[in-house]
Amino acid sequence: MVPANPKEVSGRHAADLVESGMTLGLGTGSTVFFTLQRLAERIRDEALEVRGVPTSVDTETKAREMGIPLATLDEVERIDLTVDGADEIDSDFQMIKGGGGALLREKVVASITTKEVVVVGRNKVVERLGIGFLLPIEFVPFAGATVAAALVRHGCEPTLRRAGSGEVFVTDNGNHIYDCRFPGGIADPRALEAVTLLIPGVVECGLFIDLAHVLVIGDDDGTVEVREKS
Repeated sequence: MVPANPKEVSGRHAADLVESGMTLGLGTGSTVFFTLQRLAERIRDEALEVRGVPTSVDTETKAREMGIPLATLDEVERIDLTVDGADEIDSDFQMIKGGGGALLREKVVASITTKEVVVVGRNKVVERLGIGFLLPIEFVPFAGATVAAALVRHGCEPTLRRAGSGEVFVTDNGNHIYDCRFPGGIADPRALEAVTLLIPGVVECGLFIDLAHVLVIGDDDGTVEVREKS
């Protein structure tokens, strides 16, 4: 038996939580791609009526190609449901996001979302954040040196993110990213997010605190586990 793709399993399951008439937040990444595919199928086959607010240029492009109606943040006050991935998520539903570079837009959309549904494979669920995945910090290029020095003072080992070509990675917002290693992981994600966001020049931190409501975990046997935050 060929194992299922956990990303596809969780991504498609989340799309079936969507109800007609909803305004959706459309996350970024390889798992959300399958959510977009399933949404497009439901729009075609069920006449599902939705509009989506994309969190990246990449998601916007894919959604348009699939025929998913889109809106901008200027056109919405609240978002009913957002489907997004996570690079890591712990038992308290705290997350690290930003592996795809869309952390700023993802957090803005999450902040006005009534129900945030996070789609992951089992390998993304961890006991402590920051051990297996580096924490992304988005910053304005002008402040690179001072931001790096401040991050070091907070116990971080920052590395400037580069694209596959070797050039410095640039976000959709024209900023750069430090990927930050914390030896032993992140002991207090809430406190770390707070102090990081106080560093002048930092635009956003990849810690997403108290923003997730539903966790959809895909397994390679084709099943899903759904957890809801109490």
